[in-house]
Amino acid sequence: MDLVFDNKRITGILTILPSKEVLFEDEMGNYNFSTAKSMKLKLAMGYNKHRIVEEGVCCSDLCCYGLNYLFEHSKLKKEEIDALVLVTQSPDHFMPPTSNVIQGKMGLKTDMICMDINQGCAGFVLGLIQAFMLLDQPSVNKVVLLNADVLSRKVSKRDRNSNPLIGDGAAVTVVERSEKTGLIYGNIKMDGTRADALMIPAGGFREPSTAETALMSEDANGNFRSKDNLVMKGDEVFNFVQLEVPPMIDDLLAKSGQSKDSVDYYMFHQPNRFMLQKLADKIGISREKMPSNIVENFGNSSGVTIPVNITHNLGSMLTEDEKLLCLSGFGVGLTWGSLLMRIGKLDFCEQINY
Repeated sequence: MDLVFDNKRITGILTILPSKEVLFEDEMGNYNFSTAKSMKLKLAMGYNKHRIVEEGVCCSDLCCYGLNYLFEHSKLKKEEIDALVLVTQSPDHFMPPTSNVIQGKMGLKTDMICMDINQGCAGFVLGLIQAFMLLDQPSVNKVVLLNADVLSRKVSKRDRNSNPLIGDGAAVTVVERSEKTGLIYGNIKMDGTRADALMIPAGGFREPSTAETALMSEDANGNFRSKDNLVMKGDEVFNFVQLEVPPMIDDLLAKSGQSKDSVDYYMFHQPNRFMLQKLADKIGISREKMPSNIVENFGNSSGVTIPVNITHNLGSMLTEDEKLLCLSGFGVGLTWGSLLMRIGKLDFCEQINY
């Protein structure tokens, strides 16, 4: 599905990362593999360290901390917020919506829209699309997009396939109307026939968590996990990304009339360094234009990785200047989407620790 938006812009991005940092070497003893094999994996995938929340910390805690920071530093005013959109796959509760919980904790006005979206790796792209559509309403002038996940709590510590790369985090992105004309091009695709490539099998109503679903078992590759843990079919995800994302980017650029070279940076979701470098080669762009250093420094925090990528790698550059960026998220769902837009002259573009 092709999308076009006008008179919308991002005015600020804040990312919030847990202070707790865990090194790859600290967890090698949990895996049913030799030290040599684990170190080979670290080198190939770019694993180094990841940020994870302390016990009991939920995504609303990270979001409220970020919002308070913006309020206290006069970067955002409570009364200006007309819509709060939260994209997460680790809500505080089944009900009520976590966006409502955040609205209540922060003392925001009642004359507003609160909305939860259950989406993961492409969540930043999908959240921006929703924000742009809300801004078409005359009474909505400013949307706060929240992306947050604490999926480290759903990953087996004995799963070498997933545990080293998973990280936690949150992002607050302010989206507003703009008088400056500038088209934003986007596309989005979904394929639920491949939904089991990334899944937490138990815990929902289809298969509630029980003592049996918590039992660990060993897979063919020597990883131990239960049905309550995240299952990632790594080979299927890798092949999906390499097959589906390049033509999506080609189509986006063709629709926008831009060349690959005219894009300043390709700020993509961060599954791991190896996959991103292969993806850059497949698309036909330099690896320097597609940063791939987020997993090795912070971990893969699902839909939060794109804003973390932006604040970590571009930061103050986007408060001083404007760049043409291609944003793309791909993964759980399976879902893949992208946006091409100019981002810059931001009121803030920074990262803080929780």
